[in-house]
Amino acid sequence: MKLKPIFDKVVVQHLESKEATPSGILLPSKAQEKSQLAKIIAVGEGGIVDGKEIKMVVKVGETVLYAKYSGTDVKIDGEEFVIIKQGDILAIAE
Repeated sequence: MKLKPIFDKVVVQHLESKEATPSGILLPSKAQEKSQLAKIIAVGEGGIVDGKEIKMVVKVGETVLYAKYSGTDVKIDGEEFVIIKQGDILAIAE
């Protein structure tokens, strides 16, 4: 199945989180914090949202940092994705 976001929505997939602390202690998967860095998988077309013109400035393939508690988690075909608003993206990682 393929996801195609609408309006100002962006589909992202988390990048792998670190399995150890800086001091070398290995963390079980449940103790690891979810990474806020993600790769963009799909981008909506923008348009008029709440009476304002939204122009999409992010592109598929870019790595972004997004707000910690934003978005909706979805699982499709065994893969996990997050659907967020473009406004929840804090920065593009280069």
